Amino acid sequence: MRGLGMLPPAQGVAAMKAINVAAVTLPFMIVFLGSAVLCAVIAVVTFVLWPDEGTVELLVGSALYLFGSFGLTMVANVPRNDALARLEPGTPEAAAYWPVYVREWTLWNHVRTAASAGSALAYVLALT
Repeated sequence: MRGLGMLPPAQGVAAMKAINVAAVTLPFMIVFLGSAVLCAVIAVVTFVLWPDEGTVELLVGSALYLFGSFGLTMVANVPRNDALARLEPGTPEAAAYWPVYVREWTLWNHVRTAASAGSALAYVLALT
């Protein structure tokens, strides 16, 4: 994003729009949605079985991924991508929105990256 943010707005908007279209592939969606389903299943099974060890870690890992990664993607990043998709790269509206988009999208991407890393760490701790 730092490199895209350094581009002139028309180029940055065009590049990010292309990235957003190219990123939504069947393999990506299977992994992205499949991970959310798996985390939900882990949370439900943990609540039902309530194992002697790893319960907190499993629930924290599931919550971090479901809310901090998947949820944030749906409520923070996707709406910004959708708003960007409606803009034409060379317009004044796109030029005005581009720096806002880069700043906000990057902030939420950092949060979901940290949540994903925390989720992975919690799951690893549940195994130990």
